[in-house]
Amino acid sequence: MAVPLSVLVASLAGFALTRMAPRTTTVVVAASLVALMVPATALLVPRFAIFRLLGLTDTLVPLIAPALLGTSPLYVLVYHLAFRALPADLYDACLVEDLSPLRTWWRVAMPLVRPVTAGLTALTFVLTWSNFLDPLVYVYDRELFTLPLALRSLSLLDPTNFPVFLAGAVIATVPALVVFALAQRRFLHHDD
Repeated sequence: MAVPLSVLVASLAGFALTRMAPRTTTVVVAASLVALMVPATALLVPRFAIFRLLGLTDTLVPLIAPALLGTSPLYVLVYHLAFRALPADLYDACLVEDLSPLRTWWRVAMPLVRPVTAGLTALTFVLTWSNFLDPLVYVYDRELFTLPLALRSLSLLDPTNFPVFLAGAVIATVPALVVFALAQRRFLHHDD
């Protein structure tokens, strides 16, 4: 759920950034670069305090909520650069055809940046799929455990059962490989 939501929000924000006034765009890009310099672990305690105050710990909401912000300012900036690389005449033609900004984003801009979408989708999936720290902090109910937490709890039960750990590692790796294979197909066939 977090992957498509993250890509959707990042692409919308990147497109909106492309359509803003140059001065505003410069300020937002600078703020995004500053936000990228803040380590994610530095935000862990304030985020935990907010989610605890809202009563959302021990749910999947804290794991999905970052997607509502595009997961990372990097994703928004990548989309911004991709949309900015499209010819300005294309956007002018959309205005002449009286397309709304949302229709321009969906029908014109997004199809032209499919390789970027494939790459960011693969990256978001791998980072979300392998995220260990956030589920460790926010999720306590075993039924809500993510795969990395489940593998960790296996190691606590029997620290010498290496065949089980290796099987778990294979199970954890296969979905990421599938997503990268699909993304690679999109890169190789980006002119479809």
